[in-house]
Amino acid sequence: MSTETRGRLRFDDFSIERLSSGQCQARVVLAWPGEATFVGEATGLSSQAGELRCAAQACLSALATAFPEVAFDLVGVKAVRAFDATVVIASLATHGRLDGPRSSGQRSFRTRFPAGPPSPYSTRPTA
Repeated sequence: MSTETRGRLRFDDFSIERLSSGQCQARVVLAWPGEATFVGEATGLSSQAGELRCAAQACLSALATAFPEVAFDLVGVKAVRAFDATVVIASLATHGRLDGPRSSGQRSFRTRFPAGPPSPYSTRPTA
């Protein structure tokens, strides 16, 4: 089934756990509506920036499971407060080509992070 008839890939579940070792573990589950799910996990530093990056890496890992022919590298991720909401912005590059075209995606949150990971589903290539 093509992506046009399936709709978009959506977040099904997200969790982040702070470990006593000073690290965190993030788990993202993506799903096509009514179809298979794709799980991604990542480990990172337990800090505000580290948890954002860990969540973004877990999301990219789930995307890699859903789309094995496409690979991205996480260039950066940042949370910005705007209009009483937190907006998380991620910058992606095509795997192995940091000088190539970039994509960025965003996700707004009405609650404090980590309510959910950054969303690469609303990505637009940037030159």
